[in-house]
Amino acid sequence: MNANPIHQSHPEIVRRLRRAKGHLRSMIDMIETPRPCLEVAQQLHAVKRAIAQAKKTLIHDHIENSL
Repeated sequence: MNANPIHQSHPEIVRRLRRAKGHLRSMIDMIETPRPCLEVAQQLHAVKRAIAQAKKTLIHDHIENSL
């Protein structure tokens, strides 16, 4: 048995994290430009939600398939 199997949800998690990575890049550009704080805060919220959802999906997948 593989100790670190690839589960069905892993591609979805990777997609979410790549989306968050794109948002982070946008935020850096927005801060360097500079852009209004509200726009930066909205992007930060999007990154936070994407990471939180990836974490939630990973934990649920682990509970269902590894425990």
